[in-house]
Amino acid sequence: MDLVIPCNPCTSLYWQLSSPKRSGFPSNSFKCRRKSTSELQMPVSVTSPNGNLSPPSIPTHKVTVHDRKQGVLHEFLVPEHQYILHTAESQNITLPFACRHGCCTSCAVRVKSGEIRQPEALGISADLKAKGYALLCVGFPSSDLEVETQDEDEVYWLQFGRYFARGPIERDDYALELAMGDE
Repeated sequence: MDLVIPCNPCTSLYWQLSSPKRSGFPSNSFKCRRKSTSELQMPVSVTSPNGNLSPPSIPTHKVTVHDRKQGVLHEFLVPEHQYILHTAESQNITLPFACRHGCCTSCAVRVKSGEIRQPEALGISADLKAKGYALLCVGFPSSDLEVETQDEDEVYWLQFGRYFARGPIERDDYALELAMGDE
């Protein structure tokens, strides 16, 4: 049997004492484990049973996404504690994405108005964030928000281009044909 006790004031970390019979460790062996619930596992709820918007303790914001690739305008409500992409998907709205971890630029947008909080956005630099770029997969709305999807390659170039090449790489169909012929 494991004994689990909180090890910090916010109780997201727990000390776990393993039974010596099961673990083979002495009875005073402690392991610190993080108890976590992914935000993706939390249910997305925009309306409450009585028809009101989210509970008053959780602000909800209107998010408008101009999808340039599809030529579509999406408007939907997002609770402040939910990822924008996750909430859009729960409302059957299809937006571009790939990794869902904030590491690529597939879901990159440019903020036209409003504020977005994105503490886990590793796929874009602080410079790009300051210029108004954001990632929907790890973005939380802090106010009503209007964004426009961006070309993934363009954002990737802005992020990493100066490190890997002197300019965008042009497609070479002849070289591709030669390579495919060798297989």
